Amino acid sequence: MVAVARPYIAAIDQGTTSSRCIVFDPEGGVVSVAQREHQQIYPRPGWVEHDATEIWHNVQAVTLGALDEAGLSRADLAAVGITNQRETTLLWDAATGEPVGNAIVWQDTRTDQLVKDMAPRADFWRSRCGLPPSVYFSGPKVRWLLDRDPKLRARAEQGEIHFGTIDTWLIYKLTGRHATDVTNASRTMLMNLSTLDWDPELLAELDLPRAMLPEILPSAHVYGEGSGAAGALAGVPVAGALGDQQAALFGQTCFAPGEAKCTYGTGSFLLLNTGDKPVVSERGLVTTVGYQVGEGRPAYALEGSIAVTGALIQWLRDNLGIISAAPEVNDLAATVSDNGGCYVVPAFSGLFAPHWRSDARGVIAGLTGYVTKAHLARAALEATAWQVKDVADAMNAESTVDIAMLKADGGMTASEILMQFQADVLGVPVVRPVVTETTCLGAAYAAGLAVGYWPDLDTLRAQWRADRTWQPTMPADERDRAHGQWRKAVQRSLDWVD
Repeated sequence: MVAVARPYIAAIDQGTTSSRCIVFDPEGGVVSVAQREHQQIYPRPGWVEHDATEIWHNVQAVTLGALDEAGLSRADLAAVGITNQRETTLLWDAATGEPVGNAIVWQDTRTDQLVKDMAPRADFWRSRCGLPPSVYFSGPKVRWLLDRDPKLRARAEQGEIHFGTIDTWLIYKLTGRHATDVTNASRTMLMNLSTLDWDPELLAELDLPRAMLPEILPSAHVYGEGSGAAGALAGVPVAGALGDQQAALFGQTCFAPGEAKCTYGTGSFLLLNTGDKPVVSERGLVTTVGYQVGEGRPAYALEGSIAVTGALIQWLRDNLGIISAAPEVNDLAATVSDNGGCYVVPAFSGLFAPHWRSDARGVIAGLTGYVTKAHLARAALEATAWQVKDVADAMNAESTVDIAMLKADGGMTASEILMQFQADVLGVPVVRPVVTETTCLGAAYAAGLAVGYWPDLDTLRAQWRADRTWQPTMPADERDRAHGQWRKAVQRSLDWVD
């Protein structure tokens, strides 16, 4: 391995429910981890917010915590990379650096009416930014904020207000630079997929001023050095940034067209590398930038975004009290051999890919007196696998080569029940890598490439190792019958919101 003056790389993963910092060694091994949760704020039904100042303080705390755990200091870090919850939207004062309000989280649905108004021009949006009109993405959230405060809009037009996703916020707090990377910019509905720059026509459609937008830079790029306010990262190059799902694609070393990964977390996200040209989907997928290393050609991806997977297990714990800790869902589900005919469609804020139905709401279908909480636990795990299958089927229909193997990562891969069921319903092997922290690893890889810590992509690919492979065992007729029941349950979830 290449000799380096500073022997470690750090990655900050600012996620939906918590912030983490992981320190990696030259082989991509985990040296230390620190994590801290932040508050979920629900002002109204369908609204989800975060306190950006709390997030910043937590990022500082976990960075210091990860270094302390390993007995390291900032002098031991060659660089730091950032990965983040993507579409979550924040506005802050350009002069003071203080947020003008809470961040609007990607799960938030307050822009539903605006998105409905945008729907007739869906083809226009897809053709330029690769995304359909949806409450998911950042652009409509910014429009919503400016429409409700004329003074804020006037200040934004003068460049006195900064917009950013959470990567932009952290880069700004660490370095003072107002910048984002191509992967996060591709989730705003404001960036042209071909030019990798803010699109004047898209901005005009949403009536948003360019003066408030950050500069767009490659994923593996030196954004600047940590300032004095960066605490434990003062003087450390901030050299990588990717949205969390693109970071996982990068960490799973899916560098060739046709390679795919799925990250199982609060939501689940299946990404397929499609090469150096964007592929516009006609089957409910979104087109996104996968990554860009330096000034090289970007790699594009097709993505299927699923809003609620791990969050369904949290709901069983927090709202129903069926379990007291998330891992218990596996033990409970293992006490029964099947779902008892019960199917859960967790459309808490509508259905994302490939359906894109904001009118959907969650249903539990097939209930009988026979169904127990164990069946419900198993159905909740199976709901994740069925949603991933819906996305994979759309992906296979749109790509030239079917997915032959799925690389899996994220917290839910600890569930052997889920991973086996996923292999069964997809009919292909599901592989979990030795290093499952692939989101952080991808951010670390990007930062390391930017500063020469790792020389090239081939070096990173050589480091990837499989930990466990699940082979499909379910008979095709049984899979098809169960899939038919799942599709009927999905239909029952539609047309709920008038």
